[in-house]
Amino acid sequence: MENIKNKIIEVCQRLHDRNLLAAADGNVSVKEDTQTIWITPTGQTKAFMDNRELACMTIDNQIISGKPSSERKLHLAIYKNCPTAKAVVHAHPPHAIAWSLAFGNMTELPYKSLPEVILATGKIPIVPYARPGSNEMGDSLLPFLPDHKVLIMQKHGAVAWGETLDEAYRGIERVEHISFILKLAIELKNLKINLEELPTDEINELFAMRSQMGNFNL
Repeated sequence: MENIKNKIIEVCQRLHDRNLLAAADGNVSVKEDTQTIWITPTGQTKAFMDNRELACMTIDNQIISGKPSSERKLHLAIYKNCPTAKAVVHAHPPHAIAWSLAFGNMTELPYKSLPEVILATGKIPIVPYARPGSNEMGDSLLPFLPDHKVLIMQKHGAVAWGETLDEAYRGIERVEHISFILKLAIELKNLKINLEELPTDEINELFAMRSQMGNFNL
């Protein structure tokens, strides 16, 4: 049990350090056994939690101890509909959220340009908006479960589940990385590139210097 609790704290700190959540945003849970779930508390800053603050509840939403996240129904929807799910991470990755804001009618993150996306996650759906903390928030995921382990939640954040907590964390990290690459690609494609080059003589001199330096390690 202590290992589970400490791992949740570690993942929360990693999410904060990577700017994948801020302040009291997001929530993380681990399913200890068929009935018991450990989850981050409501209203608590994830970067500075103590494992004694973690809440415990049952798969049927009965609180055993602590004050579990107000968004726990999101986690329960995943555990009840994904038999292999052992951990859930919900965070607020900025670029992933930005895609759902900028393109309100988009139903999935563009993926056909990136082989890593197809191999690692397949499609990444954008789940229609549901009010945070509501029953609808969990219900909105149901059409996408258990087929998709990584989901963007429109105007809200992203959620990932896995057979381990590390897998769930990597899902959030991946969706943000993909969203950032896609954003950069669009920005670069729309630029009119007009970079001032060095004079030709200077370029030739620099290449001559480089050849005299031998093996040069950056």
